[in-house]
Amino acid sequence: MPPLAIRAYTATTALGRGTAAQAHALADSRSGLRRNDFGSDPLDTWIGRVDGVEDTPLPDALAHWECRNNRLAWIALHQDGVPAALADAVARHGADRVALVVGTSTASIGATEEAYTRLDDGRFPPDLMRLGVHHPHSLGGFLQEATGLRGPCVTVATACSSSAKVFAQAARLIHAGLADAALVGGVDTLCGSVLFGFNSLQLVSTAPCRPFDAARDGLSLGEAGGFALLERAAPDERDGLQLRGYGESSDAHHMSAPHPQGLGAQAAMRAALARGGVAPADVGYLNLHGTATPANDTVEAGAVAALFPPTLHASSTKGWTGHTLGAAGIVESVVALLALENGLMPGTLNSADPDVACGPQVRFAHAHGAPRYAMNNSFGFGGNNCSLLFGRADAAAATVSA
Repeated sequence: MPPLAIRAYTATTALGRGTAAQAHALADSRSGLRRNDFGSDPLDTWIGRVDGVEDTPLPDALAHWECRNNRLAWIALHQDGVPAALADAVARHGADRVALVVGTSTASIGATEEAYTRLDDGRFPPDLMRLGVHHPHSLGGFLQEATGLRGPCVTVATACSSSAKVFAQAARLIHAGLADAALVGGVDTLCGSVLFGFNSLQLVSTAPCRPFDAARDGLSLGEAGGFALLERAAPDERDGLQLRGYGESSDAHHMSAPHPQGLGAQAAMRAALARGGVAPADVGYLNLHGTATPANDTVEAGAVAALFPPTLHASSTKGWTGHTLGAAGIVESVVALLALENGLMPGTLNSADPDVACGPQVRFAHAHGAPRYAMNNSFGFGGNNCSLLFGRADAAAATVSA
């Protein structure tokens, strides 16, 4: 596939706002997880909560979109020069030629929960009688108005693969000639449906999550938002970061459990590599989905071991941020991009005793290097898989020349 240039990228998580906060916390092995303090009756678990969301109301002109999810989207959007890069893309291409593709798992369901708890004679209270926030496209609708973009506007809701699949959707829109650039991203915030819903599946740990550890017993949930701006790369580009490939698959095996042999996960990773024309041995870093649930980690590690050599450095960063659900794809793509940019390939926080069922690719300690290519895996409920391949522009040029 022709590479797409990444003109700007950012993430806001429990580690802080913007890429510098993410990079510093990763390097220092400083987790953003804390004991759950969300809601009136907090579940006994650890969470990755973003500070300051409650203190950051939307501008008056956007007040009809008020909800926690859109507040976090607004915060995340205004980091790392994304607005300036977006303005430049609009100036060059026009607002109707810049697509908006965003992913979310629960959208603004927290506002809907609040509305139901405050029913007034069977009706939503007046301050929550805003229909725009009570449907899955709340995030997309809000961002479309907030940015002024008039190109294709798509909300992807495929559980935990949502904001990885936005890259694939944007690539198809651009390569089909329906857009010249795309703002992609994802946002998900904590709410009762998330915390108690996952707990009802017996997937939530009462301790900070330990991906790929032999004693792992469940995930830690988090919230986050992030964005990236994509556009066609010039044929002679030799600088910057690029989306080089994507792969998608569906296990169609079980509503919440992955395929036991990881066939869908392998198919997604193989497709991403094939689109990029890159061999498995050329990938330096892989950010694993790695939720710290027993089944997910074993299956993913097996799929990785079936495809990649032992030299691969693969890790899960959910011990830093928690599992941010529909925002996991963009957050962990940012980690992969940071690895390409600064050479830090993070380990797996909180984990100490490797599961013997996992291959040598899964690393617990940091490493430093100069990876030419990095990947991100995002696997959602229903076996909804997406793998993304990123690379440095100089590496892409070398691959094309070869």
